[in-house]
Amino acid sequence: MANVGVEAAAAGKRALVVTGTGSVKKNGLLDVVMSALDSEGVEAVELSGVVPNPEIGSVREGAALCRERGVDMVLAVGGGSVVDAAKAIAAAADYYGDPWDFFDKKAKPAKALPIGVVLTLSATGSEMNGNSVITNPETSEKRPMYHPALYPRFSILDPELTFTVPPDQTAYGVVDILSHVFEQYFHNVQDTPLQDGLAETIMWTVVNYAPLALKKPDDYNARANLMWASSLALNGLLAAGTGGGDWASHMLEHELSAKYGIAHGAGLAVIFPAWMRRVYKTNIVRFMQFAVNAWGVDPTGLKEEDLAVKGIEAMENYFRNTLNVPVTMADYGIDGSRIEEMADSAMKHKKLGSFMSLSRDDVIAIYETALGS
Repeated sequence: MANVGVEAAAAGKRALVVTGTGSVKKNGLLDVVMSALDSEGVEAVELSGVVPNPEIGSVREGAALCRERGVDMVLAVGGGSVVDAAKAIAAAADYYGDPWDFFDKKAKPAKALPIGVVLTLSATGSEMNGNSVITNPETSEKRPMYHPALYPRFSILDPELTFTVPPDQTAYGVVDILSHVFEQYFHNVQDTPLQDGLAETIMWTVVNYAPLALKKPDDYNARANLMWASSLALNGLLAAGTGGGDWASHMLEHELSAKYGIAHGAGLAVIFPAWMRRVYKTNIVRFMQFAVNAWGVDPTGLKEEDLAVKGIEAMENYFRNTLNVPVTMADYGIDGSRIEEMADSAMKHKKLGSFMSLSRDDVIAIYETALGS
């Protein structure tokens, strides 16, 4: 944190400081950041109120502020939603159409203002990648965007800033981190021991340190390991040489967040078990490896299919019983009335899945499994 003013000054002289709905003000972090900016001669323009599942309205407002006030860099102070909003603002600041065009695949950013991050939640990995995901409540859509210009110039990762994250948000963040690893771990490329080992180590770290953080929120080592895992899970490292990842489950989850407002990590805990049960026979050896190396399932005496299913069950039990995160739509009071609508929306821009290419029937079946009882 001692470096935030110096780093911001190297990126610009007038910063749009993007924050969420109030926690960084209540805990005093915003005051620290503002003082650091002022000490380095960086003028601050504040945009607050970014909500979880950040909405396009904040992006429009922020882009307009950047143009009106001559902002030359954007500083996100918060979790992944704040960072994603800041990235979209940085891309839209010099774009005179609707910023939603980037997410609806009607336009691509030509450039972006420099972006800085002070991270307060371990989850999305947005602090170390070029991704942004934004929700449009007018159309009930949640869409991703990627551009190399959206990589932050700097990110401050201080585990102490995550000490006050409540248990449910900590747990959702853990599911998010693991899900990013899953998306890249499940591929069909042969002979990838290094990528597999990196992915399995990140999974092992998260699975073992998350309960410590939930039990003792100010456990520095637990929070530090989760924070570093968050960044390494989605900075491109795990996808190198394996095709870039599957990402079908994320697209399926975006429909839950957009239409029912549940947290992204909560939705991923619902979708991933259902996706795995639909696709595991595509490459059963990969799921056997997942069971043994990620979840410690003893393979002795188990048939291949039984071992693969045991791994899925171990993950599901961890979500529900260790993290206290529900694993069905029914747990959130969601019925199946919008499944076909969600399937069509999820497949709007492209086919889903590289581990297994999903048809519309596959997508509907996954949603139906995720309903639970």
